[in-house]
Amino acid sequence: MSDTIAAIATAPGEAGIGIVRLSGEVSLEILDKIFVPTKGNSIKEYNPRRLTHGKIVDPNTKKIVDEVLVVYMKAPFTYTAEDVAEINCHGGIVPVQKILQLVLRNGARMAERGEFTKRAFLNGRIDLSQAEAVMDLISAKTDKSFDVAFGQLEGSLSKEVKGIRHNLLEMMAHITVNIDFPDEDIEEITYTELLESSNKIQEDIKSLLESSNTGKIIKEGLHTVIIGKPNVGKSSLMNALLKESRAIVTEIPGTTRDIIEEFVSIRGIPLKIVDTAGIRETEDLVEKIGVERSKELFNKGDLVIFVLNASEPLTDEDREIMELLKTRQTIILMNKTDLPIALEEEEIKRFLPDKKIIKVSMTEGTGLNELEETIVEMVYGGKVKQGESSFVTNVRHKDALERAQKSMIDAINAIKQDLPLDFVEVDVKNCWEYLGEITGDTVGENVIDQIFANFCLGK
Repeated sequence: MSDTIAAIATAPGEAGIGIVRLSGEVSLEILDKIFVPTKGNSIKEYNPRRLTHGKIVDPNTKKIVDEVLVVYMKAPFTYTAEDVAEINCHGGIVPVQKILQLVLRNGARMAERGEFTKRAFLNGRIDLSQAEAVMDLISAKTDKSFDVAFGQLEGSLSKEVKGIRHNLLEMMAHITVNIDFPDEDIEEITYTELLESSNKIQEDIKSLLESSNTGKIIKEGLHTVIIGKPNVGKSSLMNALLKESRAIVTEIPGTTRDIIEEFVSIRGIPLKIVDTAGIRETEDLVEKIGVERSKELFNKGDLVIFVLNASEPLTDEDREIMELLKTRQTIILMNKTDLPIALEEEEIKRFLPDKKIIKVSMTEGTGLNELEETIVEMVYGGKVKQGESSFVTNVRHKDALERAQKSMIDAINAIKQDLPLDFVEVDVKNCWEYLGEITGDTVGENVIDQIFANFCLGK
């Protein structure tokens, strides 16, 4: 990593400021070639971490490229733990590209995707799970997903994983000593002690795994499909959740003929809400296509919100939809409760006895708080408290935890069967290595390259 890399660190397009970032041992030299400070002769005359005003000048043509503010930061106290320079220029596409080309012509090379963060990892400033949290932080859709990503960037997940690995390492040390020096005057580890330690580690891994479903939702959003017959209030519900008139609402059945998708935050949980066309038999070709697409999306949803008209008795169409809901995670809304009630809860429970039923009125805005509370309870499942930050949000981490858990279960079974310590040692070591993949301690170079290839340029 002796070469110096450069990239545009800000999003493309027009903005007040654009930033060109350099990292590497000749960052200061490159900056000194192209930057002329307003006061003094060289950026080298200024102390590091001081924002300095001046101009970027092409050293070959002496032509001024842009008026800028620059800062030089000395290793190891930088993002990459290398010498870093940042050029703050005007944020149009032309000035940042011109400055980047000038930097590249004077000794830097173009950074690969995620290479700044990759260098931070390789230089030991952050571990792999913290590096992955950077992209989660950038792509966070809600305050909660931001808080979880920031907690992981701060090392909340790393701390728990490293704690478990430390306990595993102590176990391995005791086992190895007892295997290699059976005749020495050392404290012999008992199978009872091994089982107690193994069960504790297994519970810690299990606890992290239990947070993964919630973590995935916090990161990616809960895919929520609103279904029901036409004119039962599906679009009104979507508008109420979005707090804006996104979907057309009329008394004419079949108004929604296509699929409407929007993101909304429900108490910190991102929901990808899909308002579908009303499911019914129709001869209208366009509406028929919408109904078919609704049925397709229904099968892909994490959560189904089934809306019924409480002022009408159940119809055959309602019962047909209910048959599909028996195996799906569902919330049933009895809408239009401001009108005379013609639908009884008991009638719904005969078809769907285990589903949550909420009485709402989109006209009066009642019942929405209970709906939000129900969604939150479903996401957290009562197993993980909302205040906890150590959620597992990454599929790679979940996979490593599952393999670690299997190894620990194998170790527990070996202990219970009084198998030789060599068998236990293999499983304990496997568990330790799988957990090390999360922090990057035991992961291969090809995996590291693949992870950072998903990053954006300049990060």
